[in-house]
Amino acid sequence: MPFPNIDPILVQLGPFAIRWYALAYVAGILLGWRYATGLLRNTALWTHRPAPFTPEQMDDLILWIAIGVIGGGRLGHVLFYTPLSQTLADPLSIFRVWEGGMSFHGGVIGVSLAMIIFAWRNRLDLLRIADVVAPAYPIGHFLGRCANFINGELWGREAPGLPWGFVFCNDQIRESFGYCPAGDVVRHPSQLYEAAFEGLILFLILRWATHGAKLGNRRGVIAGIFVLFYGIFRIAIETVREPDAGLDNLPLGLTMGMILSAPMVLGGLYLIWRGMREPLPPALPAAGVEPDSHPASKPA
Repeated sequence: MPFPNIDPILVQLGPFAIRWYALAYVAGILLGWRYATGLLRNTALWTHRPAPFTPEQMDDLILWIAIGVIGGGRLGHVLFYTPLSQTLADPLSIFRVWEGGMSFHGGVIGVSLAMIIFAWRNRLDLLRIADVVAPAYPIGHFLGRCANFINGELWGREAPGLPWGFVFCNDQIRESFGYCPAGDVVRHPSQLYEAAFEGLILFLILRWATHGAKLGNRRGVIAGIFVLFYGIFRIAIETVREPDAGLDNLPLGLTMGMILSAPMVLGGLYLIWRGMREPLPPALPAAGVEPDSHPASKPA
């Protein structure tokens, strides 16, 4: 299947360019912010514990999250996926975020650090903050993987004869590189697999957890579901995703994505087990209470 000839640059105004990749990050952060705020405002979701913090505090937290996503994602890519020799030869490349190269696992670490600092400064329960942030994360991930597809990067392994496979080569890629790095072979569109499973399907699973099962009343369970299923989906998709250059000969046929995702599966199982065995507080009055007026909104 021919790869669509979509320009990675949405708008070019002289030297200033707005790229789909950057727009995906901005839209993901803004939409995730509004979604998380909606969760906090929906009193029907908090039947045994009040909302973990206020919508106004979410307005402050989103700045910390944005820094964690971008800073952690970039540093994660440099540490996990970029050969040390390449970084040492061009140290300033670390800061050229607009050239692409972001790591999901690095972003998670960055956001986790941001939430830890925010929880400490505001004396809030870290696990319950994560239970609000986690359901919003797949929104940005979905948009980011779609942008990866538009850029023709992070392609999958060769798959001759695959009906929905793509040859990741078009005029834009030839103009940028002078050739097509993915070659003229049919490959798995692994970016779209990740957008579907780690983005859309994971969002729906977490939507059930928040609105169907109302698991926000159990500390850390929603966060556990997020890291568990992301880890499972990522490990599965890594089997058809082309390994990054220089990381294609890891032991036992593993990839860096598999190695980084395996602890997520174990950590997710632990958070779910821990949260489900913790006693559930008595039900709140039907009208609910304000988060900052109920003792359960503070850390245990």
